[in-house]
Amino acid sequence: MYPFKFVRENLEILKKSAQLKNQNVDWGRFEELDNERRRLIMFVEERRKWQKDLTEKISKEKENKDLITPLINQARKYSDEIKEAEKRINEIEREIEKIISFIPNIPHQSVPIGKNENDNVIVRKWGEIEKKKFEVIPHWEIGEKLNIIDFPRGSKITGSFFPVFKEKGALLVRSLINFMIDFHTKNGFKEVWVPSLVNRDSLFNTGQLPKLEDDMYYLEKDDFFLIPTAEVPVTNLHKDEVLDEEDLPIYYVAYTPCFRREAGAYGKETKGLIRVHQFDKVELVKFVKPENSYDELETLLNEAEKILQALKLPYRVVLLCTGELSFAASKCYDIEVWCPGVGKWLEVSSCSNFENFQARRANIKFKRKDGRTDYVHTLNGSGIALPRTIIGILENYQTEKGEVIIPDVLREYMKMDKITI
Repeated sequence: MYPFKFVRENLEILKKSAQLKNQNVDWGRFEELDNERRRLIMFVEERRKWQKDLTEKISKEKENKDLITPLINQARKYSDEIKEAEKRINEIEREIEKIISFIPNIPHQSVPIGKNENDNVIVRKWGEIEKKKFEVIPHWEIGEKLNIIDFPRGSKITGSFFPVFKEKGALLVRSLINFMIDFHTKNGFKEVWVPSLVNRDSLFNTGQLPKLEDDMYYLEKDDFFLIPTAEVPVTNLHKDEVLDEEDLPIYYVAYTPCFRREAGAYGKETKGLIRVHQFDKVELVKFVKPENSYDELETLLNEAEKILQALKLPYRVVLLCTGELSFAASKCYDIEVWCPGVGKWLEVSSCSNFENFQARRANIKFKRKDGRTDYVHTLNGSGIALPRTIIGILENYQTEKGEVIIPDVLREYMKMDKITI
């Protein structure tokens, strides 16, 4: 979270950033509270000075009780006024902190200005979109025909948007996870296994709270949340730590289930696996020096792209505009896979640089060789999310016979070359 002094000194920049990100911040109340706080601080300083002067007079006239009694009473009055003013200052500062917690991160200068997805910029495309000689059916149909996805039983167990993967479908899920973990660890990422339940501080540190609380599953009795992404527990691994410069960069990879209440609008847009409440994801997290963070963002993006290239799935890289950026991100690329059965580009990865926004909240610093300390920059990217990747496989690798060819890189994990009835 931004320090109060920083907010006051950079008010116009932060107002512009919030506007660009379509984030509502009560700036009027902030300035009203700031003015009241300044007035009260001046009041306290003035009363302390008067109190000091009285104390000196009382000390000089301590033998004259008739003279010092009213001075003592006046000093007590000042003391009571100071206590009341300080109490109010504390209340104001708590309210100011709450307002500041809704101020989003500042977009990087390279981020295009825009309001919605229409203003995003397509950076590049990879792979050829194969023109099939038959009509590709959507993944939910081929999944049910091959008996690898069961939506009705998932709904029976929990509710809508909780699919069940069966037999070869479950094997496909496990194979994708193992392939991606193996791939990233070979490229220098350290695997970690982290809790799927986190506390409020962890979610605040990464920027999900306070804004997104209603989008998450909450365990009221314990005041815990089910994680919306592994970014949350992995980033908090180094909360309240001072790292050594020579230890940076630090790269982590983690597989976790992810839980999100928001499933969007009902109907075609959310049918099948497009939006689900529980899904699997392999996440990449980086802790880096500030001067390297934007180069690190590009290599993080390339790391996620390599998964799709290995799977031979056609995709495009999209640079998000300011209005599409997340609350905590300074810059973000989305990777979208072409899915012919639904006729859409579907996001399978987001790669973001948060600069020091999360590190400030989580108090993650590093000590430079010259002795200075600085906040690290944190980055994360999906490496990658499974549901839409599975959509891409079931629809791009579909055959006219109603089979699904297994991508070459998954065959050693699945011990088969296609999924048939």
